[in-house]
Amino acid sequence: MGSNSNGKPGPKALEVVKEKGETDAAAMARAALRPAIGAAQTIVNFNVLGRDAVELPALVDELARQCEQTNNGDMRRTEDILVSQAHALDALFHGLVHKFALNMRENLEAADRFMRLALKTQSQCRATLETLAAIKNPPVIYARQANIAHGPQQVNNGNSAGVRTRENQCEPNKLLEQSDGQRMDAGTAGAAIGSNPTLEAMGKVDRTKNY
Repeated sequence: MGSNSNGKPGPKALEVVKEKGETDAAAMARAALRPAIGAAQTIVNFNVLGRDAVELPALVDELARQCEQTNNGDMRRTEDILVSQAHALDALFHGLVHKFALNMRENLEAADRFMRLALKTQSQCRATLETLAAIKNPPVIYARQANIAHGPQQVNNGNSAGVRTRENQCEPNKLLEQSDGQRMDAGTAGAAIGSNPTLEAMGKVDRTKNY
């Protein structure tokens, strides 16, 4: 990818090595989608040291090395980036607040824009620090197991034997109750009587006279 006038790779050229059985198009597509190559090209374009200060192949190799460190669990580089970005965002926040103060009396529209940008910058700074805190101290998740069963369940709280005793004591009383709430006569069953029987007058009764 890129060469000088004599056909040799230049300092900005990136050599793409094809894998076994891979076509030129497939190799170029794989290189274009490689995260380290895309990031390296962006860094070259916006590098504070200048476009000619960093060679693309060396930058790709360094990015690949740092990615491998992160994959192996070394998060020091990631933490350094987050801390540095938080400081940069904090400085930008204060600079925007200063511009807001300079315009708040004479140009309210500009002052409003500066304050909105300042608050957005402050929010990004806070989010960056929250991400850093989550990496340093991952949240602990407590999972509670739910006891789910199909069909009816019986739950006995406390003394289950006492509950069964009280239920058994009430059972005979239920058997002795009629449907209208009257207790049954435990004696010999009498003859059935009809409803509304006719009552006849009693005969004369001889009694001893009292003197």
